[in-house]
Amino acid sequence: MELELRHLRTVRAIADAGSLTKAAAALGLAQPALSTQLRRIERALGGPLFDRDHTGSRPTPLGELVLDRARVLLPAVRELQEDAVRFANTWANLDRFRLGATHGPLLGGLVDQLATARPTVPVTTYTTWSVTEISTMLVEGRLDFALIGTCGESRPPATDRLTWEVVGVDPVFVMLPERHPLSGERELELSRLSGECWTDVPGEGCFSDCFTAACARAGFAPMQVYETDTASCMHLVQVGRAVGLCRATFPATPGIVTVPLVGAPLSWRHLLGWHPGAPAAEAARAVAGYTATAYREAIARSATYPRWLATGAVPGFGARGGASYH
Repeated sequence: MELELRHLRTVRAIADAGSLTKAAAALGLAQPALSTQLRRIERALGGPLFDRDHTGSRPTPLGELVLDRARVLLPAVRELQEDAVRFANTWANLDRFRLGATHGPLLGGLVDQLATARPTVPVTTYTTWSVTEISTMLVEGRLDFALIGTCGESRPPATDRLTWEVVGVDPVFVMLPERHPLSGERELELSRLSGECWTDVPGEGCFSDCFTAACARAGFAPMQVYETDTASCMHLVQVGRAVGLCRATFPATPGIVTVPLVGAPLSWRHLLGWHPGAPAAEAARAVAGYTATAYREAIARSATYPRWLATGAVPGFGARGGASYH
């Protein structure tokens, strides 16, 4: 016989009642039937769970072990059931998903996940380079969920009003034209790119300062940085006008090779945010799960990142579900 939750409830009922007679009455069973069930449970668990005499039933050491686990498992399962029911009801009642993002790699994947799971529920998107704008829209209830990125360990905005969950942490790689003399390297010291012009996308936060500081530690100052949109960044790299900075999740792109930097001197965190008091917050766990799936798919689309992660050269990167800011 395999142990089931109802068996744990039976053991707890006997312990709470203090005798088989009282436990049988509480469970609505005849005492012989309860005695037979207890013997089966004891055989499944390897020994007697109670010492029984005319004064009642007292747990044996094995019984105490089982009861300790049951007191943890049974409330946890009840909480799981309540959460599942609440989630199912909330999820069923959502009539839209309003998503905001700062041009990261996860928005398209999340839209695809949500549209597949709830094909009749409309999904709208809003993108901007401004993390401040996105967070303000969340606070004001004009968005339900937002995808942003932050540099290094910098905190996301409005943590006193919003909840931010870390989806994953990526190293920053460099984009090289495929004809670049260093494009065949498995990883590069940042100093070897000291004579290059650079390109990157705009954004708020400290990334430009962090990049300048990383270059200074490597012994040089960037000669030229073109800050422009993603398509223009890719074009400048493809034609050999600059080398680019990119998240490790950057997908395979014709004419461009992505190469890790030794020691991962720059990093980028992907975060999902929501307002804890908003109606959509009840669906946050599900949306976080779909975002995690979109992130794993983004990793798989990279030509370089899965191999780099497998080396374990620098720990702490990849999926990081559960870490959050409130």
